[in-house]
Amino acid sequence: MQIVMFLVPLMLILVTVGIVLFSWAVKNGQYDDLEGPAHRILYDDDKDKIPPEARTDAKAGNTEEQSTDEDVRKDAPDRDDHRTG
Repeated sequence: MQIVMFLVPLMLILVTVGIVLFSWAVKNGQYDDLEGPAHRILYDDDKDKIPPEARTDAKAGNTEEQSTDEDVRKDAPDRDDHRTG
């Protein structure tokens, strides 16, 4: 019976320490997504931010015509989207 009187408070202390450590880790970003930004950089979502005169995919005679994402995507090879499950 004496061991129970020792183990119950010890268990409560360990559970409290575990909860405190888990909440500290969540608040400090330990469970942030580390792979998402690494995969996201591979996608060309910045086509609209490139000036028309600096584009390499613009047509030779017509630099003011901006290609749409659909035009770019139909020429791009198929790739799996990491956001779909």
